[in-house]
Amino acid sequence: MTTTTKFYAAALALLVSIPALIVATEPSRDPGPRQGPPAAGAPLAGLASGQLAAFIDGRDDFNAAHSVDGSIEGADATGLGPTFNLESCGGCHAAPDAGGASPAINPQIASATAAGGRNLVPSFLSTNGPVREVRFIADAEGAPDGGVHDLFTIAGRSDARGCRLAQPDFEGEARRGNIVFRIPTPVFGTGLIENISDRAILDNKAAFAPEKAFMGISGRENRNPQDGTITRFGWKAQNPSLMNFSGEAYNVEMGITNEVFPTERNQDPRCQFTPTPEDHPDFEGGVSGVQHFTDFMRFLAAPTPAPSTPSTTRGAKLFSSSGCALCHTPSLKTRQSDIAALSNKVVALYSDLLLHDMGATLADHVPQGVATGREFRTAPLWGVGQRLFFLHDGRTADLKEAILLHRGRGSEANATIESFIGLSPAEQQDLLNFLRAL
Repeated sequence: MTTTTKFYAAALALLVSIPALIVATEPSRDPGPRQGPPAAGAPLAGLASGQLAAFIDGRDDFNAAHSVDGSIEGADATGLGPTFNLESCGGCHAAPDAGGASPAINPQIASATAAGGRNLVPSFLSTNGPVREVRFIADAEGAPDGGVHDLFTIAGRSDARGCRLAQPDFEGEARRGNIVFRIPTPVFGTGLIENISDRAILDNKAAFAPEKAFMGISGRENRNPQDGTITRFGWKAQNPSLMNFSGEAYNVEMGITNEVFPTERNQDPRCQFTPTPEDHPDFEGGVSGVQHFTDFMRFLAAPTPAPSTPSTTRGAKLFSSSGCALCHTPSLKTRQSDIAALSNKVVALYSDLLLHDMGATLADHVPQGVATGREFRTAPLWGVGQRLFFLHDGRTADLKEAILLHRGRGSEANATIESFIGLSPAEQQDLLNFLRAL
């Protein structure tokens, strides 16, 4: 072979290799929500017949639409309002199945004018955006607020004649930078989470102390001020139990008073059409809506991950070696329970259930319990493979962007995110593929 021939052969070999080189150095990207049937929404395995029946009844109530007085076609229950964010639990917790998070199409857009309602759709809601609730950072006097201000009122609805309650001035508050958002947290596997003992959470908190200190990770538990036990539900782990979580959501999100939260949040008598508490047992053997919601969530199984692949297996190792698992604990174990389906189970939730300072980038300026305006509960990652929106406010639908947004001034995640950034594109892709397999 002549020198010229060798040159062209080498050049040809280089040209042939270029596409492979480009593929190998392409930036990593979120592969997107995992396709296929929902990998969640089923009951726990091993439920007794009565427990399974309670799950099914609870799921029906969870998905039931509410009206003010029962006169609206298609609404199965009453008590809506005077203010609300949506007419059902299942509308918010819908994807990929009942009990999940925000669906692809936001049902709040239609709720604004349902049954003749005169609500305006705030600019921060969109058809293809996440379901949102709104909190104000400060009240009109400048004092800390932090409470939920419902999006809609029942004014103008055909089942609420005489009510003239106005919406808050969301656009004005937005211009003043006074609003923050929350999106629904998935409730899959929450009965298992409820049955993890405080001791197990604290033991896990103490584990890997040198590694956590090296990475700048601390974390602390939120606690119930009434009895001192560890709280664990909600974006800031502010709710102590599924019953409390259900009762609060029923009153705050739909305006339906109940045994746990019996007082109307809005006291305008012209907008109250049913006695309080609006939800309660019928005392003839029937249970309340709050109990039904609790039963549904308690017996709702955890999401099922996708089968492992070489890429996801590598990604799982990188998840640990990068420091992600120091907060997103791969598994905890439940305590003994008289419900066999919840007893002594390994719970692959990928969370330590603790609060962590997430820094200035993710701060929402809303304290809850001992949680400051920069602290959030480590979000469980099971089911993230089919989730559509990320972070507490749903600001992104891109998983990689959500990871990078954990980095910010004062964030406990900074060293971990630097580790992620330091991975090769192929390694980052393996880690993202692993997360989308959960």
